[in-house]
Amino acid sequence: MIDANAVIHPDAKIGANVTVGPFSYIGAAVEIGDDTWIGSHVVIKGPCTVGKGNKFFQFSSIGEECQDKKYNGEPTRVEIGDNNVFRECCTVHRGTVQDQGLTKIGSDNLFMAYTHVAHDCVVGNHVILANNASIAGHVQVDDWAILGGMTGVHQFVHIGAHAFTAGCSLVLQDVPPYVMVSGQSAAPRAINSEGLKRRNFSKEAVLAVRRAYKLLYRSGFTTAEALPQLKEMAQQHPEVAPMAEFVENSSRGIVR
Repeated sequence: MIDANAVIHPDAKIGANVTVGPFSYIGAAVEIGDDTWIGSHVVIKGPCTVGKGNKFFQFSSIGEECQDKKYNGEPTRVEIGDNNVFRECCTVHRGTVQDQGLTKIGSDNLFMAYTHVAHDCVVGNHVILANNASIAGHVQVDDWAILGGMTGVHQFVHIGAHAFTAGCSLVLQDVPPYVMVSGQSAAPRAINSEGLKRRNFSKEAVLAVRRAYKLLYRSGFTTAEALPQLKEMAQQHPEVAPMAEFVENSSRGIVR
């Protein structure tokens, strides 16, 4: 159902069974997938592609020009997958030509009220950004990561799969998979063992991840010294492989 007070650009493409509430605006070069629900006072600007089954609550702003001062009106874009929830006042900005020109969000994510996804970010699947969490430009957040309320993530940071940031964390370096961080600046505290159990990791897998964490953070080794041993552990325990690969490829350096 399209409310009579909604404004939809004639070039926008609206799928089947889409609801658009009163006073919402759907701009040119926007594609909205089937079964999407758009509440009142929502703004979606293009170029922007939205998949199926998404929900946008009031005053969310999707696909707006980015806040990078280098941006000069280039036709960059946003791509959003399926079954995401964007709560009140959530903002997602388009990319820049200095990167790939794309801000990309996967599927089954929850963006709580007042969260912000800046230009050129890549967010995976099953990610949660709690209230007021913000990720700066060029940040990558992998599957199943959780950012606690009022977390701030510095530009170009990479947050690994199943990682967890406590509320009010200031994240300045990469967070490896499975690792829980807190503080300003954020420091490693433990592994996200409860999250892994909820996602049906076996006891043996959780134990292997815990041993890898201790090797990386509690052994007294530098990152370079711990990495060969992490790779060796990964040969016996596949769950450790994402951590070893992440540490090896980190460009900003991992939280310590």
